[in-house]
Amino acid sequence: MAEPVYGRCTLCPRLCGADRSAGKRGFCAETADIRIAAASIHRGEEPPITGRGGSGTIFLTGCTLGCVFCQNAQISQAGMGRTVDQPEFTAICLALQDRGAENINLVTGSHCAPALAAYLRGARTQGLSIPLLWNSSAYEGLNALESLKDQIDVYLPDLKTLDSGLAGRFFKAPNYPTAAEKAILRMLDYRGELRWKGPVLVSGVIIRHLVLPGYAESTKAVLQWFADHCRGRALLSLMTQYTPVGGIQDMPRRYVNQDEYDQLLQWLTDLAIEDGFCQELVPDNSWLPDFEQTNPFSSELSVPVWHWKTGLLREGRYS
Repeated sequence: MAEPVYGRCTLCPRLCGADRSAGKRGFCAETADIRIAAASIHRGEEPPITGRGGSGTIFLTGCTLGCVFCQNAQISQAGMGRTVDQPEFTAICLALQDRGAENINLVTGSHCAPALAAYLRGARTQGLSIPLLWNSSAYEGLNALESLKDQIDVYLPDLKTLDSGLAGRFFKAPNYPTAAEKAILRMLDYRGELRWKGPVLVSGVIIRHLVLPGYAESTKAVLQWFADHCRGRALLSLMTQYTPVGGIQDMPRRYVNQDEYDQLLQWLTDLAIEDGFCQELVPDNSWLPDFEQTNPFSSELSVPVWHWKTGLLREGRYS
C-alpha cells in the first residue's frame, strides 16, 4: 500500500528520504508494503497485556533500528516475512480476536505506520473491537505517531538508553535518546491516563527498558527519567532477559548477574518507582524465537495463528 508519505520517507528520525512508494528501500529495508512474519496468541508479555486470553501479537518485518543483539533479527534485519493486503490483515486480526486475544499487539511497525493506520481502520469496519497496542522501539517520528493516534489504545515503547554513545554503538542511532524521549512524551499526551478492564490495560502507556549487563549507569539514567517524567502516568517494565546473540565484538557477552539485579531493585526503591514490573533473573535462551518455525516460540508462550510461509491456521491446518 503506497501512502503519499512514503514518496520521500521521513517516518523515523533517520529521515532517509527513500522513495519507498516507488519500491525503494529505506534504512528499515522495506518498501511501502506491509510485510508480516507471524501472528500468535502470546502469553509472554506483561500481565496487563497478556490478561487471561493472551496478547494477539503481529510481528511486522523491518525495523528503524539496527540493534546488534536483536532477538528478532530474522524479521527486523534479515527480511523474513511476506506482504499482506488489507483483506488478509483483517482476517489475521479477526482470527486473533476470535481465539480470545485481549488485544492486537503490533510489534515493530514504526516504518509502516500510515499504512497500518489505514489497515486498522478497515479492520474496525469488519468487526475488530479489542484494544490496539503499539509495541515499538520509540525510534519513530512524531508524524508516524500522529497517523496512528486515533487507532492506538495502549502504547508499549522501549526506552533503550539515554546515552548517545551507547545508542550509536549498539543501536546504530546516536540520536536515539532525543528521538525516543520525544516519542514517549507524545504517547503520554495521547494516552497518559491508565484505564483498566479488570486486570487488563485497555488504554495507557507501559515503558519498557532492557537492562544491559555492564552498563548500570545507562539503566540508572533511564529510571531517573521515568521518575521525573512518567511517574503516575505510565507503568514501567524492566526486562532482564538480555541474551548475547550475534552482534559486535564489544557488546555484552553475558547475562545480567545477581549483583546487578540487586542494584536495580535498590534503585527502584530509592526512586520510589512502584507501578510496574521487574522481570525475574532467568539466564536462559530457550525462549528465543525462530521465525522459520510455524510457532516461533515455545508452546508454553505462544499459540500460532498465522505464519508467513503457510498463512492462516484454521482448525489445526493452514490455508
